[in-house]
Amino acid sequence: MAEGIKIEIFKQKNADELTKALSEPDSRMETGGAAAVTAALAASLLERAAAITKKTAGENERVDYMLRNAEILRGYMVHLIDEDVKSRHPLRRALKEGGEQEIEAARQPAVAIPAEVINMMGQMLELAKELCALCPKDAVHWLGECAELAMAAIRSSRLYILDMSDKCSDETYRFVVRRENEITLSSCETCAEEILKAAENAV
Repeated sequence: MAEGIKIEIFKQKNADELTKALSEPDSRMETGGAAAVTAALAASLLERAAAITKKTAGENERVDYMLRNAEILRGYMVHLIDEDVKSRHPLRRALKEGGEQEIEAARQPAVAIPAEVINMMGQMLELAKELCALCPKDAVHWLGECAELAMAAIRSSRLYILDMSDKCSDETYRFVVRRENEITLSSCETCAEEILKAAENAV
């Protein structure tokens, strides 16, 4: 009788199990999953600040929009924890069985989730910046903490993407990836700095 295939679902693990899995060198969980966890925490803090703001702002469609999107983002980031494992499966297979062309083709899918984390955290920072003006003073610190976690997810994802691209033989591709990520990081840092300034002024 064939042995059953064990499917490991990382998003269902508790904090101890998840961090232990990430610490193991042969684990299928990688930077993308870790960044997604961090991004989910950032989204949770945005959701918390938006929920507090909703209580004080009364009927406000924009606050409702931010609260709804923070909740969606949190859930989406949790979903991406295991999607990262799936996105790197072609690369794992190519490294075992494929040649240079197969490995090259599998590199881009392998960074799909870190790239998505960067994209979504950039959008989330814009929401957090907007919420700073509406949020009660004693809750703005949640937005500053949200920004710090979002930037951690962005920076770690960026490093993983650069490491993967550095293994590519196409020099133009490596340059473009590095430059695009520099521009994105700079934009996110500018937004995060505004949020952190608001948080510092509120405490």
